[in-house]
Amino acid sequence: MDALSSSNATTTGTRARHALAFFAIAVAWIAIDQAAKRYFESTQELGAVVPGSNFGIVQFRLVHNTGAAWSLFSDMTWLLGVVSLVVCAGMLVYALFWVKRPNWVLTCGAALVFAGGIGNAIDRFSQGYVVDFIEATFIDFPVFNIADIGVTCGFALALIGAYRYLAWRDHEAERVAAQAAEEERKQAEQRAANRLARQKSGKGGGRA
Repeated sequence: MDALSSSNATTTGTRARHALAFFAIAVAWIAIDQAAKRYFESTQELGAVVPGSNFGIVQFRLVHNTGAAWSLFSDMTWLLGVVSLVVCAGMLVYALFWVKRPNWVLTCGAALVFAGGIGNAIDRFSQGYVVDFIEATFIDFPVFNIADIGVTCGFALALIGAYRYLAWRDHEAERVAAQAAEEERKQAEQRAANRLARQKSGKGGGRA
């Protein structure tokens, strides 16, 4: 009972630490995303490339996106915002409640996906469009923002973390099965020893 209580306490403490890290990362990323968007909105002209912002692979250009990447689902801002919130809720539940043993890669990745989704949802619900300002210059790619970086990188990290969790879960299942088999073997040996002892005891009683 003491071992079980200790294990439960350890699990609770681990979940608490991961939950704290999850929300700390998410809040920080959302704050950075929103601050950057407000800066470009207040200082730059819509559609114009920011002078001196070409760094070889990216440049800054303020655009308003009412759809998703490549302007897909244009003018469906509210629906996309709802979808973002649903995905965020699912990621939060998966990372903090469904996973029995969270790992830091999964927690960090889920937090970034959550933050990116919330960051863009704030834009969609408050302004009717998403503020984008980072444009790749070496490839034909949609203009994006810090929230998008969080979603993309976070999703990759979450996949790695989920793989590590599934590997641990499979290993744990094998360990539990091996323990059960070993316990069954010991019990079978004990039963055999008990039968042998009873047989010897019975023979001894017959000679007397």
